[in-house]
Amino acid sequence: MRPWSPIAIDDNGEPLTELPSPLWRIEPHPYQVLGAPYGQLGSPFRLRRGVVERLLRAERLLQHQRPQWRLAIFDAWRPLAVQQYMVDHAIASECRKRGIDADRPSPLRNEVVAEVGRFWAPPSADPATPPPHSTGAAVDLTLAEVSGRLLAMGGEIDAIGPISEPDHHAAAAGLDPNGEAGLWHGRRLLLRQVMERVGFAQHPNEWWHFSHGDQLWAWRSASARAIYGRAPEG
Repeated sequence: MRPWSPIAIDDNGEPLTELPSPLWRIEPHPYQVLGAPYGQLGSPFRLRRGVVERLLRAERLLQHQRPQWRLAIFDAWRPLAVQQYMVDHAIASECRKRGIDADRPSPLRNEVVAEVGRFWAPPSADPATPPPHSTGAAVDLTLAEVSGRLLAMGGEIDAIGPISEPDHHAAAAGLDPNGEAGLWHGRRLLLRQVMERVGFAQHPNEWWHFSHGDQLWAWRSASARAIYGRAPEG
């Protein structure tokens, strides 16, 4: 149970819409490359119309401050089958890194499942507790040069562990603002700044994850209701 799970949802019925060309996509899509089962469910680069409009505003705001940079969209809408696939993939990958048998119950495997759960929402089919990405309200993104070269952010998207927390490099940046940690922290702060200024809320554990209108957003913005539930698949 997430702290935002009890928040009521009053879906406003906005459709999913394809990201327009001013929003740059990281392609090929990383989860499709892994074999995630999108099938005929449609493009992962779709979001609710109001979310897309806010992303375009964030892009303009970023380029006003840093004309040589752009937003780079890593992932957007995610059907439940893909959510399940990626949760299983994350658990298996993390078990391999730690030399744990992912198919055998054990206390160590339970630790991995709990850690993965801090970053990957359960693929709940309950309409009252949709995974954020299934709503079309959440987006994973980073910063890139206008050429498309991704900027180093001090940790990879989807990394499991403290390095993914938005302020992970803050202390080191305070000690050496001109070092690598200062560079990474500054970029994370800039991304958060432009996204929050147009109405997005950041996931507390993930520097790359922002949403508008879902339960996580409602929780972080003290809103009584979410305006987006799970989007229809297809």
